[in-house]
Amino acid sequence: MSEATGPMAGVKVVELGVWIAGPAAAGILADWGADVVKVEPPSGDPCRQFQQILGDVLPSNPVFEMDNRSKRGIAVDLSTDGGRAVMLDLLADADVFVTNLRGGALARLGLDHAAIAERFPRLVYCFITGYGSEGPDADRAAYDVGAYWARSGIAALLTPPGQDPPFQRGGMGDHPTGMSAAAAISAALFARERTGEGQLVETSLMRQGAYTVSFDLNLMLMWGSAMAVGDRTSMGNPAMNNYRAACGRRFWIVGLEGERHWPPLARVAGHPEWLDDERFARPGPRAANAAELIAMLDGIFATRTLDEWAEAFATEPEFFWAPVNEPNDLLADPAFHGSGALVDVPDDVSTTTMVASPVDFRGSPWAPRSTAPSIGQHTREVLAELGRTPAEVDALVASGAVAAPTDGA
Repeated sequence: MSEATGPMAGVKVVELGVWIAGPAAAGILADWGADVVKVEPPSGDPCRQFQQILGDVLPSNPVFEMDNRSKRGIAVDLSTDGGRAVMLDLLADADVFVTNLRGGALARLGLDHAAIAERFPRLVYCFITGYGSEGPDADRAAYDVGAYWARSGIAALLTPPGQDPPFQRGGMGDHPTGMSAAAAISAALFARERTGEGQLVETSLMRQGAYTVSFDLNLMLMWGSAMAVGDRTSMGNPAMNNYRAACGRRFWIVGLEGERHWPPLARVAGHPEWLDDERFARPGPRAANAAELIAMLDGIFATRTLDEWAEAFATEPEFFWAPVNEPNDLLADPAFHGSGALVDVPDDVSTTTMVASPVDFRGSPWAPRSTAPSIGQHTREVLAELGRTPAEVDALVASGAVAAPTDGA
């Protein structure tokens, strides 16, 4: 593994995480340069199963790789006394502990915050849950499809009347929750520089979901009303809508400010006279005649390809728009590449291109150091750093407290 770079270089993180949200938080810190030791049971993080779920026909697991690159992996059976002793030794010189195991499981292992806070007062303990650490569902099992997507209201808010809710994409709630957790950890480390004390930081899938739709929730809290799901054929602001070009590609016009963005739309559509048309000149009449105007725009935009329209749109600096990209479109989009959204991760042969975590640091740039570890790949290395002799490591392996590759890797 190459030398760590980035603002978190020198920070030691122990991760006891499964699936996505916890490993994503630690994965972001690993991207930023932290030394992350991923603790897994000998059977591995269940997210490794994705390779089988997707058919087991590919030589790698892109889902697991995304959140576990640049980490070192150690396999520990925490149900054993030897395994728990190893875990406590790992935490003894750690700066951060990240976990998304349920609170009950952590308490049974003696790894809940109350059990270890006094022993490790400088430790920043990050606890990620489905529904928070208090309340009736504090220990309820959760995936982001349930706690973030369904229960927080996102799915309902995206469902047109009378239709079925849309499906969430994989990890869609876990990844922003992981980013919030990484931000909380960073803030807690900053506070520790001032106070010398660690602390417990928490976030949850439901809390992240609520924050995602806080626009709607604050309307409900402050005004007692909610906004309806938009119907593109009758949007009150036709300049805030999506349309289809002659080539079949869709694009979104982002004319949020009616008075500012309506004139460029009228001109680019070839109808400057609409600016004086009493049906369309002002926001109120435009909303009242939205169905007619949208139908007219549909006909106009269907006359040229998206590339042709892009040239026309470029003539109006105040015309805001974006293509509706499929994944293949996104991977070919120059703006995507210009944003730094891809990163080359060193592997055993050369590099593997992956999606980058979404933050860069110009003064302390980060770089990935390796692909994800295999189960127990670094068990012997990490235990040696903890002061265990080769004979002691062999004894732990023989007892089943830890697992390590037979070649000593």
